Amino acid sequence: MSIYALKGRFQDLLRPAVAGLYRAGVTANAVTLAAALVSLAVAAAVYVWGPGQPLWYLALPAWMLLRMALNAVDGMLAREFGQQSRLGAYLNELCDVIADAALYLSLLSLPGVASSALWTLAWLAAVCEYAGVLGLMVGASRRYDGPMGKSDRAFVIGVTGLLLALGWIAASGVTWIAWAAAALCAWTTLRRVRTGLAEAG
Repeated sequence: MSIYALKGRFQDLLRPAVAGLYRAGVTANAVTLAAALVSLAVAAAVYVWGPGQPLWYLALPAWMLLRMALNAVDGMLAREFGQQSRLGAYLNELCDVIADAALYLSLLSLPGVASSALWTLAWLAAVCEYAGVLGLMVGASRRYDGPMGKSDRAFVIGVTGLLLALGWIAASGVTWIAWAAAALCAWTTLRRVRTGLAEAG
């Protein structure tokens, strides 16, 4: 089970806004790039100001929710309004991996957090997405299996930011969350490989 399973309902809510963006001349690639750039800016702000002003950690849940919406928007613009392109496929995958890593690693400045846990999460998240893309190379679909796909990781990091802002967890809590999410990323990678091979076979 993954939060990704709710994507269809989420898209239905966004469809009127997406149509408006299309009429305004907004392209899927522009949305993808904008989301990546804002992600880097949010990550930098959390890294610099979060430890001294914990309310900055609220930027993580706020942005993760908006970013999930933008990820749905760029895909809908591409598929439903004839904006699919080879460049867009590259941007969609690469920008997500870069933005995800930056947002996870923004917590490195939290005093006492285990950097190894956050780096492991960032690395395994990238491997997880690569395993999903490789489905296309073996004759399967692009795999989005959970339990720790992109949407699930966004939820976890968003909740982590909220708990930090409220003072309900400290660095040790973030470390354990990162290790748990990394372990689930490894499980998700194996599941994506297995289901991709089964689909292709």
